Amino acid sequence: MKAAVVVFPGSNCDRDCKTAIERSTGASVDMVWHGESELPSGLDLIVLPGGFAHGDYLRCGAMAALSPVMGAVRAAAARGVAVAGICNGFQVLCEAGMLPGAMLRNAGLKYVCKAVALDVVNAQTRFTAAYGEQRVAVMTVGNGEGAYFADPETLDRLEGDGRIAFRYRDNPNGSARDIAGIVSEDGHVLGVMPHPDRAFEAALGSADGVPLFQSILGRA
Repeated sequence: MKAAVVVFPGSNCDRDCKTAIERSTGASVDMVWHGESELPSGLDLIVLPGGFAHGDYLRCGAMAALSPVMGAVRAAAARGVAVAGICNGFQVLCEAGMLPGAMLRNAGLKYVCKAVALDVVNAQTRFTAAYGEQRVAVMTVGNGEGAYFADPETLDRLEGDGRIAFRYRDNPNGSARDIAGIVSEDGHVLGVMPHPDRAFEAALGSADGVPLFQSILGRA
């Protein structure tokens, strides 16, 4: 199995993602600079990591969404390659139009960094299947603009189509309907604000991010 992590100027969780994927699944991981217009062949997973792409100027993820590599990311997703955006990566996916909605400033207007408990809302997506009967996962958030927002019609559609993957048990940022992670209409793209890459072994406080990577790469 093969994965790629896209690196933007200001990414700070790219190596975390690489290590988490390797230790969770044994897959090989390539690091791809955002200025590249092509991705490695034979990929099973593309990850847009957390951090502060382009310093979060304009809006979080807005500049990264225009990076040359994003054309290849869109094309790969259209072919059925799994794409996961974590934290800043979720923001990028929304700005790129690959996921609906937008990320707003946290309700308290402060950066929030702490462990959070999540409900695994839909364990039948390609990103959550390895959770099986596990219905609660603990990961960490670290963001200043992590409040997911969408119009009521879009939120109803996400609910009705089973596209909400994770919900906060104790909402840390004001996200609409406690949403912590969603999947695209075709099921190939995930955006998740908490960090599975910071929860891949017990020594980190939780290993609940492991099933996410194992779900994608079939190593459960």
